[in-house]
Amino acid sequence: MASAVRNRFQKIKAGAKAKTKPSGWILPQEKGALGDEGTWTNIDMDVTPYERRTWTAVTMAGFWFSDALNAQSWEAPATILAVGLTYREAIVCIIFGSLCCTVPLVLNGILGARLHVPFPVAMRSSFGWYFARFAVVVRMTTALFWHAIQTYTGSTAMTQMIRAIWPSFLDIPNHIPESVGITTQQMVSHLIFWSIQFPILLTPPHKLQWFFIFKFVVVSITCVGVVIAMCKKAGGSGDIWKQEYKVSGAARSWLILSSLSSITGGWATMATNIPDFTRYLKREQGVYWQVLFLPLIQLCLGIFGIVSTSAAKVVYGEYIWDPLHLAGQWNGPSGRAGAFFVGFAWVIAQIGTNLSANVISCANDMTALFPKYINIRRGVIIATITAGWIMVPWKIIHSAASLLAFMAGLGTFLAPIAAIMAADYWIVKKTHIDVPALYKSRSRYRYNEAGTNWRAAAAFLISLVPNLPGMAASVNPSLQSGIGGSKYIYYMFYIWGFTSAFVSYSVLSHFFPEPITLIEETIPGEVAFEEASATEEKADGSDGGDEKVVVKSADYEV
Repeated sequence: MASAVRNRFQKIKAGAKAKTKPSGWILPQEKGALGDEGTWTNIDMDVTPYERRTWTAVTMAGFWFSDALNAQSWEAPATILAVGLTYREAIVCIIFGSLCCTVPLVLNGILGARLHVPFPVAMRSSFGWYFARFAVVVRMTTALFWHAIQTYTGSTAMTQMIRAIWPSFLDIPNHIPESVGITTQQMVSHLIFWSIQFPILLTPPHKLQWFFIFKFVVVSITCVGVVIAMCKKAGGSGDIWKQEYKVSGAARSWLILSSLSSITGGWATMATNIPDFTRYLKREQGVYWQVLFLPLIQLCLGIFGIVSTSAAKVVYGEYIWDPLHLAGQWNGPSGRAGAFFVGFAWVIAQIGTNLSANVISCANDMTALFPKYINIRRGVIIATITAGWIMVPWKIIHSAASLLAFMAGLGTFLAPIAAIMAADYWIVKKTHIDVPALYKSRSRYRYNEAGTNWRAAAAFLISLVPNLPGMAASVNPSLQSGIGGSKYIYYMFYIWGFTSAFVSYSVLSHFFPEPITLIEETIPGEVAFEEASATEEKADGSDGGDEKVVVKSADYEV
C-alpha cells in the first residue's frame, strides 16, 4: 500500500515537473486519427469509436430532462407575464417556442447520429476549413457565459442547503468590499458548489447516462412536491388564472411573437451543438424523441412555476417566481427540511445543465481549436475555472440588464450557424458527406485558399445584419427611437435568423454550387479510421487479424 502511494506521488511529481515546459503539455498522438500527416488531432475529435456509442433513446430522454430541468425553465413564464401577457400566452409560447427549437435539434442531431462527428468537425462541410473556427469560437464564448450564469445560480441553491442545516449561515459577517459584488456568505456557497460540481464535470460524456436519470428522478419529485406543498399552504392554486391583459391589439401580437422567439432562442446553443451528444447514439431513432421530450418538459416545468407562484401570492402576499427564493421563505424544522431538498434538487439540476449544455460543448470547441494541447478533460478544467472564477459570474448576474440582454442576443449569432449546418447536410449535400475529408485541410471542404465557403459567409450576414439594430436597442434602450421597424425583426430574432440563413444558403448553393463537395454516397469515417489503425498495426509488426479495432487513448489524462 505504501509503495503504491509512493509510486503515485512520484508519478504526479514527475508529471508536474514535465508541465513546467510547453512540451510537457503536448498530448499523445492518437492511433487511427484521420487528420493530415504531421498535424495533431486526438480521439475526442475523431469519429466516435464503436465502444463509445452507448447512448439510447432512454439516454436522450435523460439528457433532455437533465438539460431542461433547471431554475431558468421554472421561471420562464415570469418573463412572459412581466411584459403584460397572461398565463395562456405563456403556455402557448412555451409549447410552440419549444417545438420551433426541435426543428434544428432534429436536423442537426441526425447529422451527429449518422456521421458520429462533433460539432466543430461537422461545421467544416458548410463553413470551410478555417471559417468553421469562427463558428466554433462563437459557440464556445456563448457556452462560457452561460456556464458562468448557471454556476452562480447553483451556488444560491447551495445556500439553501447550508442554511437549512445551520440557519446562522445567513448571518456570517461580510468582509468583502461592496464593489466586488458578492458577500462572504455568497462566496462560501459559490466555492462549495463549484468544488462539488468540478469532479462531476470531469465525467466522460459517454458515461453520463446514469447521472441524467438521477437528475430526472430527484428534480421531478422535488418539483411536484413544491407544487403540492404550496397549494396546501394556500388552500388552492391562487388567483393568477384571473389576470387580465395589460396590452391589446398589434402590441399584444408582437409581444407573443417576441416571447415565443425568446423561448426558442433560449435553446440556441443546444440547437447548434447537438451533434456533440448525438454522436454517442447507437441508433439515430433516439434523435426524433426530442420532438416530444423538450416541449413536454418545458410545459410541465412552466406550469409548475405558474401554480406555485400563484399560491405564493396567497401565502406570502407577492408573486415569487424564483424557486430558491420561495424555499428561502420556509422556516421551522419542517420548512428547513423542505428547503434543503429543494436546494439539493436545484444543485443537481444546475450541474446537469452545465454538463449537457455548456461545459462539454465548450471543451469540444477547445479541443478542435487546440488539439495538440487540449482534450475534453483539459477543456472542462479550463472552462469551469474560467467561467466559475475568472469571469466573476456574480458580476454578470448583478450587472445592468443590458449585459443579460446581450447574452440573450447571442442567439442571433447562433441561429444562422445552426441553420447553415442543417441546410448544408439536408438540402445541399443531400445527406452525403465525405467524413474522412472533414479531417484534412486540403480536402474538398476547404473550398478555397482562404478555407472559407463564401455562400455560408453571405447567408450568415443576410441572417445577422437585420437583427443587429434590434439587438443594439435591447442592450441600450436609448436607441429604440432610431431603429424604426427593425425592432420587429428582432422580436422574432431566432425565427428570422434560422429561416433566412437556411433559405439563403440553400439558394446560393443551388445557383453557385461547389461541384467537388457534392458526392453520390456518404463516405463513412469508420472505414478510414479502422484502415488507418490496421496500417499502423502492420507497420508495428503486429497482426490485428479479424478482430474489431478498439481505440484506446489517454484522452482523459490531464
